[in-house]
Amino acid sequence: MDNQEEKKLSEKHRKILEAAIETFAEKGYAATSTNEIAKKAGVAEGTIFRHYKTKKELLLSIVSPTVAKFVAPHLAKSFSKEVFEGEYNSYEEFLRKLAYNRYEFIKQNFPILKIFIQEVAFHEEFQKPYFNLFREVILPNFTKVVVHFQEKGELKKLPPDTIIRFTISTIAGTIFTQRFLDQSQDFNEELEAAISFLMDGLNPGPRG
Repeated sequence: MDNQEEKKLSEKHRKILEAAIETFAEKGYAATSTNEIAKKAGVAEGTIFRHYKTKKELLLSIVSPTVAKFVAPHLAKSFSKEVFEGEYNSYEEFLRKLAYNRYEFIKQNFPILKIFIQEVAFHEEFQKPYFNLFREVILPNFTKVVVHFQEKGELKKLPPDTIIRFTISTIAGTIFTQRFLDQSQDFNEELEAAISFLMDGLNPGPRG
């Protein structure tokens, strides 16, 4: 009997999380009520509060595990191995690997990442652990790649941090705006255009 009860609660819990993800992603955290989530999940509002004391606790429970999965040290190292430890003939080849690797991740986790982007500025809990891990694990590897291609004469002698910021904002911006705004555009074509745009700006001389 206890096992059946636990299974039932587990199913309700899953429905609450699915409904919360869908509603937060569609309307944003502030505009979503726990009553709406409960209706979408097909449960009483009180059931939500049996699992979570507040709406914010529900939000944190959704976002934190997914983002933590992305940036947890062993997965950050795995990402570094997949992207940063490869051998590349050019920065452009590296950009292509980076861009398509992150596109696949974003495509698979888009609803929760959308919530994270919408809310990160308003909740300090989302910020420090992930930004610190970026600085400690991803940034040093990224810097090595940039310095390597600067020494080969392929990139302008800008500070590596500047090149990294330009790279991340262009690639991530292209992926997210395509997912948010206009999915009718051919994504490969748009991403290739973003890579060309970056290389035009970062190459020390005109592209031949």
